Amino acid sequence: MTEKTIDVLAIGNAIVDVIADGDDDFLARHGMAKGGMQLIDAEAAEQLYAAMGSGRETSGGSAANTVAGLAALGLKAAFVGQLGDDDLGKIFTHDIRSLGVTFDTPPRGDTGPTARCLILVTPDAQRTMNTFLGAAQHLDRGAIDADAIARARILYLEGYLWDPEEPRAAMEEAIRHARAAGTKVAFTLSDGFVVERHRDGFLKLIDEGKIDILFANEQEFLHLAGASDLDAALESFAGKVPTLVVTRSEQGAVAISGDEQASVPAEPIERLVDTTGAGDLFAAGFLAGQARGRSLEDSLRLGAIAASEVIQHYGARPERDLAELASDLIQ
Repeated sequence: MTEKTIDVLAIGNAIVDVIADGDDDFLARHGMAKGGMQLIDAEAAEQLYAAMGSGRETSGGSAANTVAGLAALGLKAAFVGQLGDDDLGKIFTHDIRSLGVTFDTPPRGDTGPTARCLILVTPDAQRTMNTFLGAAQHLDRGAIDADAIARARILYLEGYLWDPEEPRAAMEEAIRHARAAGTKVAFTLSDGFVVERHRDGFLKLIDEGKIDILFANEQEFLHLAGASDLDAALESFAGKVPTLVVTRSEQGAVAISGDEQASVPAEPIERLVDTTGAGDLFAAGFLAGQARGRSLEDSLRLGAIAASEVIQHYGARPERDLAELASDLIQ
């Protein structure tokens, strides 16, 4: 058996996040549904970028945010995602490596520009995302490193990247390598529209035993389960996936693993500023706990701690020392 030297290897969209303030009028003028995520083309991305106020540019994408949180917690994390051969690609590479994340996917000049997510944060702390996928949707099987997957304890897959055919094939390849190497597979549903488009495919993955840890927020999970009540949905999924994690915003989170069920409340916060990355950082905390052999409840607590930190400031990256905040849970 290959030695496990990577705690979590994640595959996801390699996106540069641009975060700026906005208000309801701005969202309405540009046809945005507050709190949602929509895909836009290159022309719309340029127009919206020009109309936005000044913002912060950082490496982003859901799974990239998660591995950044894992690195902040002191774990060894790696990321696979496709960039274009351009300035934004260089920004992404420098930023994610500076956080301590291993990132070796070479940029490509034949995929179009590097992806970017234009995020408007309204005064009520809701984030509305407009994503141009660009090069990210052209991740192919050639980017999958079987040896790196074999060295990882957990392979973490981003549901957003399941939508385009080429990266979906790459992630299916990664799952095959993980199963062969004894690497656990974690999967996040990412968004309701992803579940809407791929519900049957996700259920097939679950039925075939290809997912060990499934992350979903409450609405995503209800849609996947075809239920209107959380308790009924949890009961219907009993035994279908080894570990199920459902986040419930201010109501905390619940997880089921075999016959064990645990739940935690949301961590108290001083002020809600920006919900960008809350689910991504929750996943980071939970995966950190699992990689370190912590209990289901402790892993949920780690997720809640990481999520509570990130929603008290702009952006999806922790600003306080997560390892210190979670020192009683991370050894």
